[in-house]
Amino acid sequence: MTENNLQSDPVANPLKPSEIVLELDRYIVGQSDAKRAVAIAIRNRWRRQQLPREMQAEVTPKNIMMIGSTGVGKTEIARRLAKLTNAPFIKVEATKYTEVGYYGRDVESMVRELLDNSIALVRDVEREHVRSLAETKTVEKILDLLCPPPISPSQSQTVLDDGEGPEDGEDMVVGTTGDDSQDADAPQQSWKRTRDKMKVMLADGKLESRTVEVTVEHKSAPIMMGGMNIEQMDVDFQGMLEKIMPANRTRREVSVSEARKIIFEQQCDAMLDEEKINARAIDIAQNYGIIFLDEIDKVVASEGKSGDVSRQGVQRDLLPIVEGTTVQTKHGYIKTDHILFVAAGAFHRNQPSDLMPELQGRFPIRVELNDLTKEDFVRILTEPKNSLTRQYTELLATEGVALGFTDDAIEELATVACKVNEETMNIGARRLYTILERLLEDLSFEAPDMKVGNVSITAAYVQQRLGNIASDEDLSRYIL
Repeated sequence: MTENNLQSDPVANPLKPSEIVLELDRYIVGQSDAKRAVAIAIRNRWRRQQLPREMQAEVTPKNIMMIGSTGVGKTEIARRLAKLTNAPFIKVEATKYTEVGYYGRDVESMVRELLDNSIALVRDVEREHVRSLAETKTVEKILDLLCPPPISPSQSQTVLDDGEGPEDGEDMVVGTTGDDSQDADAPQQSWKRTRDKMKVMLADGKLESRTVEVTVEHKSAPIMMGGMNIEQMDVDFQGMLEKIMPANRTRREVSVSEARKIIFEQQCDAMLDEEKINARAIDIAQNYGIIFLDEIDKVVASEGKSGDVSRQGVQRDLLPIVEGTTVQTKHGYIKTDHILFVAAGAFHRNQPSDLMPELQGRFPIRVELNDLTKEDFVRILTEPKNSLTRQYTELLATEGVALGFTDDAIEELATVACKVNEETMNIGARRLYTILERLLEDLSFEAPDMKVGNVSITAAYVQQRLGNIASDEDLSRYIL
């Protein structure tokens, strides 16, 4: 691999399983079994790349099935994992797919979405490679707009040749003297001096509000055919039509600051090799892609229900994708043999064993995620880097309000969340969103008028705001 490839390689700097778990601990509380399972799966992908090529083809990913109630961290683990590894990642709902022959989306569309995600990742990396040159060209283009070059004598002569000659009675001077040659160079020298001054002013940000006229090319909107988006089809009809139809270009007057963004994008697009990006993206998606298949339990057919025929059909269609097949996309063919699939479901009304036996066998690693306890809620409110208490503190700080939570308030919030989850529907950590919104509703409304102030949330305040609602089961069903 070249140095450029290494920079765009999602496992160029592989993390050890212990390092992955440690990083996940910064955002997700508990669920150590699930964290260990995904950490090992990711490390195995790096190990596979170290094997001889003939052995690589034999080693398949060990797909994972997470079993647990909603809000316990299934999706967050997979999402954070993809960010850690910089791998292509998509989250799809199993319920939105239908059996081939039925109206709806076919299961192969998830592979096409994964490839689109991979292309976006590779394009971002390649853009960084050309950023310096693109910025230089952008500055030159803006200077050309601010200070157009003067018309040279040769260009002036061309204009005369193409246009009408002098009118009768007018004199035409033929030939130049030495002084005339110097006079001809004067505009060019003056333009260079002006351009150099403007370049300095542009670098200092003194021309950002100046208005210039730029040409903008508008991409055509995705075309719909028979209720289906052409971009989702195997053949790139959209690209073919864009080549046939004339480009839609318009001229706009914008500020220099906005023109810089537009021209920079144009310069980057001009320097990027789309075929190279697509080829690299296919390779990365095939070897490092992660598909998180949520609500897998919802495609389990129920006993005696004729309407569940399509659910069983979705399982049959999923099987070859998970097992390993070749999917045709508008960017090329992509193999799914080494894509990592992480399935998740609550399985309240059924069991993983109710899935098709062939599909069960493609998810050899099963991890049960534990329901959240009061202690877990306390940790969720305080430990993660992106904890809800920190988020609300930072949000209200923008209004000049210093928000703080006492330890007993955190305990009380955890108690209320745990109690409501037990007595109504258990939605896990998502319960904290509704509780904190209800708790801080008045404060968020009045914060702009408070200007400056220190607010400390105590257990008594939590009881005042949430006590009556939490104790009334009927009310808590609708409010919390």
